[in-house]
Amino acid sequence: MLMDALSATRPDRTKPALLAVRPDNWRLAILIGLIVSIIAALSLPAAISFWVVGAMAALIAAAFVVNAYRRRYYGGLLVAPAIAVLFVMNIFPLLWSLGLSFFAYQSNQQSIRFVGLANYVRVLTNSIAAPDNWHALFNTALFVVLTVSAQMITGFLLAMLFAKQFPLRKYLLILVLTPMMLSVVASGVFFTYYYDPTFGILSYVINSINDGQFILMDSKAGAVGGIVFADAWMWSPFVMLLVLAGLVSVPKYLYEAAAIDRVSAWRRFWSITFPYIRSLLMLALLFRTIEAFKLADLVILLTKGGNDTMTISYHLIRIANEQNKTSEGAAISYIMLFMVIVLTNLYLYLANRRNREG
Repeated sequence: MLMDALSATRPDRTKPALLAVRPDNWRLAILIGLIVSIIAALSLPAAISFWVVGAMAALIAAAFVVNAYRRRYYGGLLVAPAIAVLFVMNIFPLLWSLGLSFFAYQSNQQSIRFVGLANYVRVLTNSIAAPDNWHALFNTALFVVLTVSAQMITGFLLAMLFAKQFPLRKYLLILVLTPMMLSVVASGVFFTYYYDPTFGILSYVINSINDGQFILMDSKAGAVGGIVFADAWMWSPFVMLLVLAGLVSVPKYLYEAAAIDRVSAWRRFWSITFPYIRSLLMLALLFRTIEAFKLADLVILLTKGGNDTMTISYHLIRIANEQNKTSEGAAISYIMLFMVIVLTNLYLYLANRRNREG
């Protein structure tokens, strides 16, 4: 009798059969949702299939909620609103844009038709738009190398400086961190005035030394240098913070022991300091490389792509928004996503190999 009473109070944790019509059968809900969504996408107009797919997603979500409630997975129910917001704001647009990359669709037209991999082939092969794509990708690689190198070197040197105690250190640290707190638009407008050939500070200083008007953005080298300097000015403090976190974590007794043994400064850095900041340097390298691939705002504000400074992100914006080639822009964005994933996995491979060696 006691065992029967205890079994009666326990929640039902038996898994329902796949075809059992129950409100908590999430497996059946996923199966129905996928079948109905595929049929709707292939046979119904886009305006109707959109709402059908949305209804199927709501059906699947409801099945998960009922299943969690009946099985008393209250933790899952508590995070369900956050997961729903994440799905609506991030996952669904990602999947929707992925689907658009396989269709011929323009935002200023109502027609849509399935073309498979034609958009990817058009972007990657010798088509009319491909030269612009590859040239913008080359410019992006150039900016990635230059901006990330400048940020890593500058941030590392600043971290080595602020790791020591000196007068006015706190105030100078706040001053150095200020660019990172500004918006990109504010920084871009500031450097627009800074580089201005008429009343800019840079032009005024150089004009006072040499005769004639100095225009930094008049050549590709000057435009690239101006963008790299502005981006490094903004994000070198980010690298500095990561490296500084590693520097302050180095035990002091290691330096004291090295001083007693009269170890050289280079040997102290390579044997004591660098192992503590190596992983943080690689993390900063990964973050800044990913962000450099998305460089578009400074290019728009400073050069608008002129003087051969068009990046792949700005090229994507022009294709998708100005030329209304929505599907082709989606294909370019997923090619960029693939490159970023490759770089991220390369970073993880190197990090894991160093950990195994250590």
